[in-house]
Amino acid sequence: MENRNSFQNAKANMFKWIRRIILVGFVSLIGVFSFYYWGTYSEGIRSGMIVKISKKGLLFKTYEGQLNLQTFGANKSPNMVSESFEFSVESDKADVIKALEEASLSGERVSLKYTEHLAKFFWRGDTKYFVTEVERIK
Repeated sequence: MENRNSFQNAKANMFKWIRRIILVGFVSLIGVFSFYYWGTYSEGIRSGMIVKISKKGLLFKTYEGQLNLQTFGANKSPNMVSESFEFSVESDKADVIKALEEASLSGERVSLKYTEHLAKFFWRGDTKYFVTEVERIK
């Protein structure tokens, strides 16, 4: 009888430890996911002309855009080098999307403030760069 109780106690302790390990693993996964989802790697500003802004996706609709930077080459030539910057916009930023659409139609230069996230997720956008603010350059 005593042997049976010690076996049941050992079994109960083993299940207790297994539950603890699973809980620690689950909390760790949530922590790592949160770090990559909300973590910001860098912030910056890029200026140029909006080439396109579109709503894309089959299941998850995301806003994607492209900015033509129109930089001058490293050599001392007056010729412009066309370089593009691909970005995403979160769906809840209606004012940013509207400003980007207006700037795209007017062809004016804009400055885009953006954040670069640590990872990209397919339901969030095609890039790691997310525009947070648009400033029109007069």
